[in-house]
Amino acid sequence: MTMTEQHWHTRDFDAEATGPMTGVRVLDLSRLVAGNMCSLQLADFGADVVKVEPQPMGDPLRAWKQKGQSSFWKTYGRNKRSIALDFRAEGGLEVLERLMAQADIMIESFRPGTMEKMGLGPDVLAQRFPRLILLRVSGFGQTGPYSPRPGFGTLVEGMSGFAHRNGEAGGDPLLPPLALADMIAGLYGSNALMMALRSREQTGRGQVVDLSLLEAMVSVLGPEPLDYRLTGTPKPRVGNGSNTSSPRNVYRSKDGHFIAVSASVQNAATRMFNTIGRPDMNTDPRFATNEERIKRREEVDAIVGGWMAEHTREELLEIFERDGITAAPLYSVADIVEDPHFIEREVFVEVPDADLDHVPMHSPLPRLSATPGTLRRPAPAFGEHGRAILSEAGYAEAEIDAMVAGGLIALPEEVVA
Repeated sequence: MTMTEQHWHTRDFDAEATGPMTGVRVLDLSRLVAGNMCSLQLADFGADVVKVEPQPMGDPLRAWKQKGQSSFWKTYGRNKRSIALDFRAEGGLEVLERLMAQADIMIESFRPGTMEKMGLGPDVLAQRFPRLILLRVSGFGQTGPYSPRPGFGTLVEGMSGFAHRNGEAGGDPLLPPLALADMIAGLYGSNALMMALRSREQTGRGQVVDLSLLEAMVSVLGPEPLDYRLTGTPKPRVGNGSNTSSPRNVYRSKDGHFIAVSASVQNAATRMFNTIGRPDMNTDPRFATNEERIKRREEVDAIVGGWMAEHTREELLEIFERDGITAAPLYSVADIVEDPHFIEREVFVEVPDADLDHVPMHSPLPRLSATPGTLRRPAPAFGEHGRAILSEAGYAEAEIDAMVAGGLIALPEEVVA
């Protein structure tokens, strides 16, 4: 079954749609995932996000391709505009500063110290553009002994402690198969910008947001430092199990499918044991409390998993639905595209695409009742909106033509594929 044969609802882009962020101008100089994830949240709710992409290649996210298509860019570049500017060339900084003067927010993800070397450090920007909010995305933060290091998400997923916790019991550490640190940092970044905008409403002044991928990733580990202090040892890897609740795992059905079960509260465990015909476990001191079950996690998993292995996935899901068991099928994307809940909720929608006719992508999140996110425009071609953006900044057509001729900016017709 091809993507065009599936069941997603189709949405057209609506260039006139507005949202709660309409009127906010964001100048996004960031590269790859974290900054784009951050600015996407603002763009989906109406902000005018201007991607300032370097010549001649553009945002490296464009190079993350599947079968020749820039799938990441098509998703995370939506609702944004693009200008291709060589701001390191003569005259480039002047153009950049003209764009800054119009912006409420600027996002950058250069190695710490780069903006200062360009003569555009926070102190300078605070004097020249006192209302500007500057979000600085880096791997390890703007200060500290590791701040000069390159900061790809993979590095901080390792250093944060996440990879050490992730993986099979007795096995090697396991990195996530996606840009998890960048995604989490991007969400933190958009949240921080909302707070900074609120502060500016009260004070009239912008501020600097120092967003570290490392600290964003560390935050999701919760009480790990406290637990380490209490126990004197790092928590072991437990695969799909849990150090905090039992039963909690992924179990195989009779027909070879997997189902995730989480009994994070006592009532959930009680119902599960009743359902599998082991009500005795609810009074047996070895299994009656979560604390004791964690000590015997392998034994609990063997009992629950053994019972589930005697039933097909459909049988298990019917039983669990009937008894209120906290369980769900483990899906691949092939399952997701057929699931009626995903379809009815429009978790993914089909939108027009210049290369592929239509492409699926996730709907704007979160869902606001009065001012929901919107899909206003597809991800831009490299430099697609350069002429309009420069015209809005006050440049005359002749000046823009001279920039194009001099290679300072690139417009789509001048870009070599």
